[in-house]
Amino acid sequence: MSQKDLAYAADLDRSYIASVENGQRNISIVNIEKIATALSVTLKEFFNDGEFDNAAKRTKRN
Repeated sequence: MSQKDLAYAADLDRSYIASVENGQRNISIVNIEKIATALSVTLKEFFNDGEFDNAAKRTKRN
């Protein structure tokens, strides 16, 4: 999906999507939810990543 298509589907500006993707801007949970909805995934699926799981396990051990 292009940035333009994602921006349109999420009702966000394309330059905003680009700046988030490039790490130049922080993103709010509201906009994360808009992007997840545009991608037809839940927030849980959006954040379902081994890195998050591994970080949570390390935190629980300490």
